[in-house]
Formats: sequence, C-alpha cells, structure tokens
Amino acid sequence: MTDLSSNTGGIRSPNPFWLASAPPANSGAQVQRAFDAGWGGAVWKTLGTPIQNVSSRFGAHHVTGARHVGFNNIELITDRPLEVNFREIEDTKKKYPKHAVIVSLMVESRDEWRDIIKRSVDTGADGLELNFGCPHGMCERGMGSAVGQEPKVNQEITSWAVEYSTIPVLVKLTPNVANIVPHGLAAKRGGAHGVSLINTIKSIIGVDIDRFVPEPRVGGLSTNGGYCGQAVKPIALHMVASLAREKEFGLPISGIGGVANWRDAVEFILLGSSSVQVCTEVMLRGYRIVEDMIEGLEDYMRSHGFATLDQMVGKAIPQFSEWGNLDLNYETVAKIDAQKCIGCNKCMIACDDGAHQCIHHDPAGSKVPVVDEAECVGCNLCKIVCPVEGCITMAEVPNGWAPATWNDHVNQGLALRPKKGAH
Repeated sequence: MTDLSSNTGGIRSPNPFWLASAPPANSGAQVQRAFDAGWGGAVWKTLGTPIQNVSSRFGAHHVTGARHVGFNNIELITDRPLEVNFREIEDTKKKYPKHAVIVSLMVESRDEWRDIIKRSVDTGADGLELNFGCPHGMCERGMGSAVGQEPKVNQEITSWAVEYSTIPVLVKLTPNVANIVPHGLAAKRGGAHGVSLINTIKSIIGVDIDRFVPEPRVGGLSTNGGYCGQAVKPIALHMVASLAREKEFGLPISGIGGVANWRDAVEFILLGSSSVQVCTEVMLRGYRIVEDMIEGLEDYMRSHGFATLDQMVGKAIPQFSEWGNLDLNYETVAKIDAQKCIGCNKCMIACDDGAHQCIHHDPAGSKVPVVDEAECVGCNLCKIVCPVEGCITMAEVPNGWAPATWNDHVNQGLALRPKKGAH
C-alpha cells in the first residue's frame, strides 16, 4: 500500500496535488468540483482589495508543430467581494474537512494584514499563503514581487502574518531574482512555516506584428505579464532544489511551475517538495488531469519501494552538486541502434553544425550514420534531436582514468583524461 498523504508546514492533505492560486481556484464552486475530481488541496485565488481585471488577459507561446510550451497572464488578484470569498471558503472547508484549503493574501499596511488574516483564519482554512510573487500590476502598487524582491520587507511582513495567524503561513516566492536562497532565508527568519515557489516570471509573450502591439492586447496597448506553464519547469526545479539543499533553510516546500503530469510532480518531490501546485495545465485541460497524476504517482511509488511520500521528498538532493564537483574523467559516447534508425540524418546535421563533427555518412552506403567515437564528447545533442525514442543512447566508456573533479585537479594535481574534439 502507498500513502500519498502530504504535510507541508503543518498543512495536511490526502495527496500532494494542490490547485495553485489562480483562476481554477477562484470560487467555492470551482474548488469543490476540483476536490470531487481528486485534488488534495487548493490555494484560493489571491484575496486583497478587489480589483478590476483587464480584457484580454492571457497569451500563449507556441512552437511550430507543437502545442503551447508557455503561458502568460496579465490578470491580477480577485475581482470578487471579500465577503463572498470568505463565505465560500468557509462553506468549502465545512464540506471537505479532510482537504487542504489555503488562503492566498496580498495587501499593503500592517493593519490590513491583521484584518485580512483574522478573517481568513475565521473561515476555518488550513493555512495562509503570502503572495510575494505577482510580477505585474500589483508590484507597481508596492505589493507582490515588490515585496518578494526585498528580503527585509519579506521578513517583516512574514513576521506580521505569523504573529496574527493561528494557522500555518507559507510564503510564495518570486523567481524574478538572481538567487532564490536569500529570499527563502528571509521568509524563515520571519517565522514562515514553509514556502511555495515559483510564482510567474516577468515576461512579454509575443508581439502582434501587424498591429505592432505586444500580446495579450488590451485596446492598443499591452504590458509585461507572468510566464508559466511547462516552459518554466526547469527554472522552478532549480530554485526549489537550491532551497532544499541549503543547510540553513530546512523549511517545507510546495513546488510550483510547469507541472503537467505525474512525472513532473515526481521530479519536484524528489527535489524537496512535499506538495505540488498546478495552474496552467488545469486551465488548459481541466480538473480531471489529477486522476492520472494520482495513479501515476501511486504506480511510481510502488515500483520504487516508497510506502510514504516523505520517503521520496528530497531523494535527489544529495546528487545535486556544483559543477566543480563533477567527474571530468567520466566519459560517454553516442551509440546508434541500426534497427531503429530511420536515416533522417538529423543527428548528423546537428552534430556537424552545432556540436563536434563526429557523426558521418556510412562510407559503406548504409542509411545509418557512423559515430567517430574517438571524437565524440558525449554531449547528448544527437540524442535530443533524434525523432525515434531509444534510437540513440549515451554509453559509458571505461577509459581507465581515475575519477577527478576540477577541484581535485586544481588542489591536488589529479590528472585529467585527454580532451576530445580538438581537431
């Protein structure tokens, strides 16, 4: 049996899959439908002084021949009355007592924080999420990422929230910084019970080249928005892992950013997340995607011998290191499976123009390219461009050289194997 139950800073849920604070968690009716579909928790769309949103407000980044890879929005926080939101939060928590209901908040003054936190706690919610990440609209008013980019302000407002709240407080961090660690540590100094990251990345999704206006267009103007979706997952994974491996940090993490399926969720969990939040994929495909996520996570846990989620959390962190600790004498070369090769020559073109010129036409006339292993540096480019799954693999070469890192080479004089690709 596998136990998918999650505990993120004292916020418990039957599984680690939460709706992120966004349009899919905008109302009680939506969140309740999501819980019926199987979601373990939901972070309510950010509450504050209700605003007027713009039209239009979403944009997508497409790659030719593929579905969208990135999503952009210029939507702000709730545009619904606070009284309605609080009533629906209370109703939802009463109907779904075992599910996690987290209230996202964003206001300005200390008095406003005190008031809205009290009202949120009174709904029976399980936790709060302080929105220090919104990269557009609100930051110009001194909120959102304007707070998240200033560690001292982050710490101060977090300390207010912890003082006024009787339920766990998570801090949602902005990715629009050079190094996420100081901002996570600021949240910890403020007393946060955990953090969530990443929020959206400041971006322009594209330009209408006929009207000469960036997208999404509002009349004759546009603005920068928040980038999200599958394209941001690598950035999110790096920031989550950077905090998870920081010895001084040690807080629970709710991972966000490009989670589209169970494999994405597993990656976030292995890099330190005890829960994962999803927005864009729900907006594009609906609440029922969680069914496959739950099934996939259960199957993965069984096949890898994990009985509980806690056994998975951070499992990959010890293997996340600095470049200077990598073994420079470890060697791989490309191997092409002749039975699978379709002779498209994409690997050869990529290697010739973009890598190390080590894949050539077979002089015997076969459609299968030949790898010059003496020149192959094992860069992976050919494997990446190959359209046939499993056709190209990277095989380890037992070269007889003892492991040696750059630090070992510099500090101890350990020898490095001869360089390739120097022709």
